[in-house]
Amino acid sequence: MKKSVLYGSAAAMALALGMTPSVALAQDAGSQDADPDGVATATQDQGVGRIVVTATRRDTDLQTTPVAVSAIDRTLIEQSNVDDIGGLSAFVPNFSAETITGFNAASFAMRGVGQNNIIVYFEPPVAVLVDDFVVPSVQTQLLDTFDVEQVEVLRGPQGTLFGKNTTGGAVTVRTIRPELDVFNLDARFQAGSFGTASAKMAVNIPVVDDTLALRIVGGYESTDGYYRNGGCYGPVTGFVPNPFQGSQGCLNGDRIGDTETWSARAKLLFEPTDNISALFQYEFLRDRSGSVPSVNENYLYTGDTPFLTDLLNTGSFQPDNDDPLDNAAITLRDDALLFAGRGQRIDVDGLYANIDIDFDIGTLTSVTGWRSQRSRLPNSYPGHAPLDMNGNPLSIFDATRDDDRETFQQELRFSSDFGGPFDMILGAFYQTDDTDFCVSQILGFLDLTGGPLPFGNWNDTPYILCNAQEAESMAVFGEGTFEITPELSLTGGARYTWEDKTWFGRQQTFIPALDGGFDLGISIDEALDASIYNYPAGVIRVEDSANELTWRVSLGYQATPDFFIYSTVSHGFKAGGFNDQIGGFAAFGTDLDAFREAAQATDPETADSYEIGFKSEFLDNRLRFNLTGFYVEYNDLQRQLNVPIEVNGSPNQVTIFVNAASAEVAGIEAELTAEPVDDLTLRGILGYQDASYGEYDAPNAGYDLSTSPLDRAPEWQWTIDGTYRTDLNSNFELIFNGNVAHQSRSLFTQAIDDPLGNTFLNARTLVNASITLNQVNDEYYVRLIGQNLTDKRYRTASQNVAGLWLNSQFGPPRFIGVEVGFSLGN
Repeated sequence: MKKSVLYGSAAAMALALGMTPSVALAQDAGSQDADPDGVATATQDQGVGRIVVTATRRDTDLQTTPVAVSAIDRTLIEQSNVDDIGGLSAFVPNFSAETITGFNAASFAMRGVGQNNIIVYFEPPVAVLVDDFVVPSVQTQLLDTFDVEQVEVLRGPQGTLFGKNTTGGAVTVRTIRPELDVFNLDARFQAGSFGTASAKMAVNIPVVDDTLALRIVGGYESTDGYYRNGGCYGPVTGFVPNPFQGSQGCLNGDRIGDTETWSARAKLLFEPTDNISALFQYEFLRDRSGSVPSVNENYLYTGDTPFLTDLLNTGSFQPDNDDPLDNAAITLRDDALLFAGRGQRIDVDGLYANIDIDFDIGTLTSVTGWRSQRSRLPNSYPGHAPLDMNGNPLSIFDATRDDDRETFQQELRFSSDFGGPFDMILGAFYQTDDTDFCVSQILGFLDLTGGPLPFGNWNDTPYILCNAQEAESMAVFGEGTFEITPELSLTGGARYTWEDKTWFGRQQTFIPALDGGFDLGISIDEALDASIYNYPAGVIRVEDSANELTWRVSLGYQATPDFFIYSTVSHGFKAGGFNDQIGGFAAFGTDLDAFREAAQATDPETADSYEIGFKSEFLDNRLRFNLTGFYVEYNDLQRQLNVPIEVNGSPNQVTIFVNAASAEVAGIEAELTAEPVDDLTLRGILGYQDASYGEYDAPNAGYDLSTSPLDRAPEWQWTIDGTYRTDLNSNFELIFNGNVAHQSRSLFTQAIDDPLGNTFLNARTLVNASITLNQVNDEYYVRLIGQNLTDKRYRTASQNVAGLWLNSQFGPPRFIGVEVGFSLGN
């Protein structure tokens, strides 16, 4: 029923608009060319211009590309004043970009599927590619926008050309390429609220005329953080005597959640002949930001009294005032393997080569990449940090999630140019992704319930869980387009994927038991020193593989020169995955067979998608309006669930990772760009999705889980944006930009025992604006920036841990800043 109503409405609108004569043909509005990088350059005197996209792995006009894709070019990126690609979600319908609870990690979602957990082996259904290299870790997917030429967001399964695990969609980022025979220097500096300071610079250097050019990009960003360590606690009680008995008070109110990142890219473009282009890159990132603070919201919990609220007595989680940003809490412990006082430490190094060789019949492309990521991510997850009478912190649940990850990718593809009615793309993809992971936990709340361990307090004794994964992915793919008539084209493609994964893990243990016995002489300096490779005692091995054929068929019809209709049917899949929490509190003792059975990977997740839409331009190319209707059926959805259990008679929880549900999502996506008068550009996007579960089965469920909404699927999303330019004189212009962006309330995490434990991101409407004084030749500018001007408080992540605590992150408050930039060169 959803599908027929949706398609009927979209088809009727398409036919109605298709029969309306345009004011002028799009071709008459002016000409346009694409530069060598595939970026559209509009040469017309008026109108919204054209955008070239690579959504089909070849340069095509956005308005005649038969897929649901949004393109955000460099101009809009700069005007929007966002630091990372997540902020661009306001300009893409049904694209939600949040963070993962407790981390500065990307939580991207499209059309009802996304990622809201930090499991390192969970592959997100929304892929992120940078210059065609797949970025596997959500921890580093929030890419800086400074060096970005264009971002394309492809919605729906991309099971043919971008195929790896993209049941929800793909975000493809194209960075700025070096230019031959050009020297220029671009720089910008920003200062603003809560101690924000940044400096970013790029220099393009011609090395050999017409052959070799170098582009070096670097950036530094820091803030003092907009949270305060100000939560109140106590009086602390317990079921047994403990060092924290009776202590109470408020924390010091210092700023926490600071950021400090250094990033760079060095790019060498080599074009020895007219038909060979080779781009070599080195990527560098050093993130030394503070641990991400949490705000404990247990006082908002309306179900049964949570265990810790009862344990620590009334008022333990009450805020000091009404502003959640002033009520965050973190222990910042620099002992017990946590090193939270040093903050998070993320190191990324990458080497990439993109090579194109042109032949008379097409282009051969090679994409080779190697990427190393080291993450050390300590945190206080409950957002609560009591102190004893001597000021020592109680780590109710502090942990550091540390991993070393190495990824290699090779893709080869051939894009034909036969000069006739048929063209095709053929390719092969190969990737290895190896991860070594340990989480070291301090479970101080157990000191309040059962007393100390034989060799120390829980509050001082790391409890370590380690595992590792070796993953290999291979695929062959092809897609062809046949022009049935000059106006009607048929595109069909398929991809066959082989996924093989091997998981190694052992039961959670204390340091003295790492060798399989009990030795108090064992000492380690950081969590990953306890890796399964260093201490193989008790380690099990589990293998998983999946093979799947995914495909896409599209029909496109150019009804008039400025009205294009298309329909697409596609099938995508996401391979099964392992749970990095297996071996936690679900103790298996010496029963390795039971451990191995519990560690099995989930089955693959699949998506079947149906789309119909149109892309149009009217009013002498002053108005562009695109509309898509879609319906997606998901099966074997992979879900992380927190299941309440007891440990030594005390409440706790275990994380499980299962194929739990089927679901269906239907919706519409509309995008409008208009230039009603010269120098005024208006943009609008509208996304609507109706998402619901079919079946939802999970162990130990306390209610019908299918009655909850899908997580990460806000019903409505819309943005209105406007930019106006006016000349001050022959040398300077003023540019005014403003936008209002709205997103509906949505579920973030689902409780398995009681729907009252579900956590939600509240509805929000954010207002942003900027005023730029620009030198007309773009040599320099000064910009006043205002973001979240109404000072809205809104959650970006929220998690209820089995009724033990409910911790949330919030978006930045009102920000006022000034940016200065200049561009020098020929």
